[in-house]
Amino acid sequence: MIELKAPGEIARMAVTGQFVGELLAELAGMTQPGVNLMDLEHHARGRIKQRGAESSYWDYSPSFGRGPFRNVLCLSVNDAVLHGLPHSYKLRDGDLLSIDMAVAIDGWVADSAVSVIAGTPADADLRLIEATEVALEAGIAAAKPGGKLGDIEAAIGGVAREYGFSVNMEFGGHGVGRTMHEAPHIHNDGRPGRGIRLQPGLTVAIEPWLCATTDKIKYDKDGWTIRSADGSRTAHSEHTIAVTEDGPQVLTRRP
Repeated sequence: MIELKAPGEIARMAVTGQFVGELLAELAGMTQPGVNLMDLEHHARGRIKQRGAESSYWDYSPSFGRGPFRNVLCLSVNDAVLHGLPHSYKLRDGDLLSIDMAVAIDGWVADSAVSVIAGTPADADLRLIEATEVALEAGIAAAKPGGKLGDIEAAIGGVAREYGFSVNMEFGGHGVGRTMHEAPHIHNDGRPGRGIRLQPGLTVAIEPWLCATTDKIKYDKDGWTIRSADGSRTAHSEHTIAVTEDGPQVLTRRP
């Protein structure tokens, strides 16, 4: 069931979203060669505790993972794209890192992700990240009241194709609010004019992710980390948004 949020509830989600955006910006700034993934994980744990927030990842046991998840970040490096399990790994020059996090403050959740390069970027990696960011903005722009869910999906998929990338349909965006994963599911490709009508009060996480040369994925033995099937680089961008009478409102913008 889809729960529409009242304006006051969206305002409370925006408080969480501001914290998530600020923390993701901090973590992106820390992403340099020589930094251990666990340094990022422990920094995030400290900031979440300091804020009095609660990680939506900790102890999470979804059907697609080998739960419970005992970290507050998903850290996915190079060919890893989703649900990367934090572990002791020092970033190398040119590594592409996707950082994904969701937290709750006073019972309201916000979810966001960013992809960044440690040190010297390769042009192909920058273009891949750009494609996910442009697709995210296109999906957000399509989240207008009176539109359809398929408008968001088609906008994302259209950008991916313009950049020459194919789209995996197994994982995508989702409703968010009182919990991290709510209805509806949002594919990263679709047809405009299809699906549920977008109404004010709908709050969702839109999250394009792409692999450079495939749309197939594989899982690590840890039961969580998802990689491109062919070992090609990957990228992931995500924001939590609210559909309002005035159009889409991004709740997790980074400073």
